Amino acid sequence: MSQDLGDILLASGALTQSDLREAMAYQRNGDLSLAEAVLKLNLCDEATVYRGIAKQQGMPFVDLDKGKVAQAILDRLSGEIARAQGLLPLMEKGGKLIVAIADPSSRILADQLSFELGAEVACALTTPKGLERAHDRYYGPAGEDEVAASMGASMGDEGDDAPIVRLVTQTFQRAIEARASDIHVEPGHGRVRVRFRVDGMLRDIDEHPEHLSAPLMSRLKIMARMDIAEKRKPQDGRIGLKIAGRNIDVRASILPSNHGETMVMRLLDRSANLIALRELGFGAEDYKWFQKTIKRPNGICLVTGPTGSGKTTTLYAALQELNRPDIKIITAEDPVEYHISGINQVQVNERIHLSFARILKAMLRCAPNVVLVGEIRDIETAEIAIQAALTGHLVFSTLHTNDAVSSLTRLVDLGVKPFLVSASVQAVVAQRLVRRLCPECAQGYLPDEYEIRAIGLDPGVIGDKEFKKPRGCRSCEGTGYRGRIALYETLSMDPTIREQTFRGETLETIRDTAMSIGALRPLVTDGARKVIDGTSSVTEILRVSRIQG
Repeated sequence: MSQDLGDILLASGALTQSDLREAMAYQRNGDLSLAEAVLKLNLCDEATVYRGIAKQQGMPFVDLDKGKVAQAILDRLSGEIARAQGLLPLMEKGGKLIVAIADPSSRILADQLSFELGAEVACALTTPKGLERAHDRYYGPAGEDEVAASMGASMGDEGDDAPIVRLVTQTFQRAIEARASDIHVEPGHGRVRVRFRVDGMLRDIDEHPEHLSAPLMSRLKIMARMDIAEKRKPQDGRIGLKIAGRNIDVRASILPSNHGETMVMRLLDRSANLIALRELGFGAEDYKWFQKTIKRPNGICLVTGPTGSGKTTTLYAALQELNRPDIKIITAEDPVEYHISGINQVQVNERIHLSFARILKAMLRCAPNVVLVGEIRDIETAEIAIQAALTGHLVFSTLHTNDAVSSLTRLVDLGVKPFLVSASVQAVVAQRLVRRLCPECAQGYLPDEYEIRAIGLDPGVIGDKEFKKPRGCRSCEGTGYRGRIALYETLSMDPTIREQTFRGETLETIRDTAMSIGALRPLVTDGARKVIDGTSSVTEILRVSRIQG
């Protein structure tokens, strides 16, 4: 039976002989069907394989992503039964009800359905993913009652808002299943586009008709406790959800554009475990260096990088490492993203003038050993943080700069005196997030000389060592990557760097000196290590480290 499918895929040109041999070998080793082996190896797309199975079984094939099923047909069967039995009613033809199934063995259900419905039933084959998407589209995602309830709306509502509530529910459900960090809702050009950011990259997910823009945005505004009448100004809000037993915190921001209001929602899973220091992605030397740095009795440790580069995750990991009964830790955050037992966390609230600077002044009167200031945004916060560091406190904070050395000049630009920067800063970590290669399908290859030199390595030293590149499979949805890991650039403040900072030397001078004396380990050095150990690819390292070559 399996060989017949192989012949069909060969005849259609979907597989070559070598592909088929590879799949059959993989099939034997993994105790899989030939179809599963072909899909696992990403030799064919799912639709092509299931068209072959349909031909093998003498069944028609249907693509559920095309066309639309009439509501009268859908009403013949409840969503619960359709999901439980793995089928979808499609149409009536010649007095028969045609249903789509994703497993040929499900044809045995036709007789049972025929009895229950009092009509003859025939089956057409579709893909498992296509059937799952169709179930979500026509019946709503599984467990959506729970999501709707957490949003303060019942899925049983029959009012005009019910379809919009269902659409919003489905969007959040799909975002969590896709591991999305952000949802972007963007009106314009006669449509409403919905995109998810997964592993740092945006993906188109849905397009809705333009007439849904106003009710969709109103629904989201109500959930985020925003002013639904205000359409001219930016607004910020928060949404609390419970999806599949997980508490999700959503930070929503609206920006008026020439096509209407656009909304971005950042998803934070409060039930997720915090990452430990050892799991962050530091190399062996950098890990020892960072452990030594965070255990200093005083001084400032800065973590820099653009928005969404994992700075908060790194700082939380450092605080967890230091979190002991004999150490008092206080944080000022905007917002408090994760709650850590044993640490005093304070939320910034500009409405009541509770700023970073004001919280920092108050927390120093509480005799902490370790202080975390979520972000240094202004001269007042910077000066108080520096005074705290110079009076026996260990201070952690973040800055938005492009690299580690820039943080020194950034503090001076804010108005801090160079001698204070020189005396207080102990270390700087700059970071970016790169995508991890999918462990299921990453492919080894011999790199050319240009690639090796592009990430700062010597081709003579690398020799014939293989690098890995993305390929794409079902596990990573064809991207070749799954998950992310941090790249780190580290700067130690040794006496020479302190002297140059004190004198107000230029950024380039400080960077060159730091490189020459080994005080600076650049981002690409850590990137090269992650390429060598097969964690990420050359193209991904170059994309994130912005190296010109």
